[in-house]
Amino acid sequence: MSRPLPFTYKGLPVPYIAAWSNEHLPRPAVITATDGIAFEDALGANGHAQGRDESGVLWQRWALRRGDGKAEFEVVHAPRQKRAMRKLLCQVCGGPSDENEEGRLFLLEDYRGVEGWPEREVTTHPPLCLWCAPLAARLCPHLRGKVVAVRARQVAIDGVYGEVYRRSSGPFPVLAEKKVVFTDDWRRKWTVGAQLAATLTNCTVVDLDELIAGTAVQTCPVRTDSVA
Repeated sequence: MSRPLPFTYKGLPVPYIAAWSNEHLPRPAVITATDGIAFEDALGANGHAQGRDESGVLWQRWALRRGDGKAEFEVVHAPRQKRAMRKLLCQVCGGPSDENEEGRLFLLEDYRGVEGWPEREVTTHPPLCLWCAPLAARLCPHLRGKVVAVRARQVAIDGVYGEVYRRSSGPFPVLAEKKVVFTDDWRRKWTVGAQLAATLTNCTVVDLDELIAGTAVQTCPVRTDSVA
């Protein structure tokens, strides 16, 4: 079965979860609702927010125009990141991620100095396929120079990273912090989500160089119709 190929921009591969400049949509004001927060243009007659997901979170709005405009390598496109997390797709090409008896393949920032790490690591970074892992290690801004390959047998999609608000004395809530809120956290209804988060368990640190050496294709092929 053929694998999807990453889009390119000025000759550089663009990760599946990266945003493009023409995908941004105007963002309405965030206001206080009777059940948390709401977007100003999506407040129901009963005072409740409209457009929450099944867990109560509002999400940043995006257009689906992959490849349109300039690649924004450091900006995550929420709908594609959510799809990659839920389906455990490769964050670079959008195809199936790699899995073996040790689990699903992730690249994480190196915290091996922390006792017990990477067990129960919480990440917003979707997994990778073997072909794209070396590419991500080399090009992803959050991984450069501090990357560790980890396999996780269990991946629980149990959190949302985003803007967490709190009530104020007026109609507009106050942005309190940006963090991950979990499924059982009441603040989910006070959160504008940007990325899904997963908790990784039954983890094993693996050698990325050995993975690359054992891969028949040493680098991930890319689309030839590069966006100028």
